[in-house]
Amino acid sequence: MKFRIDKKYIRWGVTAFLVIAGSIFFYYLLFHRANISAGFRTFLGVTMPILDGLLMAYILTPMLNGLEKKLILPICLKYSVNIEEKKNRKRIRAISILLTIIIVTAALYCFFATVIPQLVRSIQSIILQFPIYINNLMVWTTNLLTNNPEIESIVMELFDKYSVELSDFLNLSVLPKMNELIRDVSLSFISFLKTLWNLIIGFIISIYILGSKELFAGQAKKMVYAIFETDTANAVISDVRFTHKTFIGFIVGKVIDSIIIGIICFAGTSIMGTPYAILVSVIVGITNIIPFFGPYLGAIPSALLILMVNPMQCLYFIIFILILQQFDGNILGPKILGDSTGLSGFWVIFAITLFGGLFGILGMVAGVPVFAVIYAAIRAIINSLLAKKKLPTETSAYLDVGSIEGTEFHPYVPKERGTYGSSESSVGRKSIVGHFFGRERNKTEEEENFKEEE
Repeated sequence: MKFRIDKKYIRWGVTAFLVIAGSIFFYYLLFHRANISAGFRTFLGVTMPILDGLLMAYILTPMLNGLEKKLILPICLKYSVNIEEKKNRKRIRAISILLTIIIVTAALYCFFATVIPQLVRSIQSIILQFPIYINNLMVWTTNLLTNNPEIESIVMELFDKYSVELSDFLNLSVLPKMNELIRDVSLSFISFLKTLWNLIIGFIISIYILGSKELFAGQAKKMVYAIFETDTANAVISDVRFTHKTFIGFIVGKVIDSIIIGIICFAGTSIMGTPYAILVSVIVGITNIIPFFGPYLGAIPSALLILMVNPMQCLYFIIFILILQQFDGNILGPKILGDSTGLSGFWVIFAITLFGGLFGILGMVAGVPVFAVIYAAIRAIINSLLAKKKLPTETSAYLDVGSIEGTEFHPYVPKERGTYGSSESSVGRKSIVGHFFGRERNKTEEEENFKEEE
């Protein structure tokens, strides 16, 4: 007799195994988080060169595509090169990658060759003249307090109140931790060398990724269509395209916007005679990549640096930065970025605060496009559910809704102005609890009536 295995029992066994394995994993995740975190950090450290290569290839892809489609291919067509031949396609891609690397390397070299010497001189000047700046600040503060006795009394009161606490903080907290600070600096230098090595390996990996990016994309699509149903796979690929468009549009646009703001800041500070114009402009330009909070994060340390040199120049700089950021937020930013995220101002601030708190500076930069994708996914799900109920998907349709009966909308009217919300309207005053308890009560009454009839 041939033995047959019932598929039903196999499914039960697989389900039981998955439940037990999931329970064990949940228990381990709950009580051994440190081990999981250590393992994740180890895995991340090993794969960091690959992640760096993927990130570099992703950032360089728009430039590579632009050079290939708008420069290399037209030249090949002009000289009757058969671009369909596999050998020629590989040569075109190799030339495009080489040109991309040359352009990026030249741009980075010009930037660092121009900016780094100025930054070094500025930092050296700050270190050498720091005592003079402190003395100037003290003289300016003394003159301000002398001419304003009320402010002087308040400042002296605050100084007397907090001077003991400041002394204790310096003697008990800062000085004992100097050895730890030196050790952290040494470890940071070692970490910098390791990061530099990972970037070099990642750069080499990115060249291979750029050379075969269509092949990798095709393999990914093949896997998606193999795993999911066709409609689901189409939706997944469409979502990936939307995510790519959101990310690349926001990141590239924000980088271009920040470069322009840095150049305008350098021109403005040079005309005003602001101290350390290049250093200040680099700080403002780099921090401008962070949406909303970035301009203030860059302006505050720059203003403090200028304040030590010349307080009046600090005031001029603050006014200039406020004008510059208004120009960026209302004119330049919308022109470059457009509506690349589709988020309102509140959700932008929410995304920056949430992801910045979780992942630091990187979270503040990438939080907006990440949240834009999440927001779009939630909006698509809600619109799909509403469409199944044959209800409108536009938010404007629900602004004044008090209730919905079938597909008919009824506006909300206060008690004193109409029947909705008054004792005469069961729709306006019925709560969720009342809805379900009322249904149960009606059911009980029907049963009692049925018994009486019997």
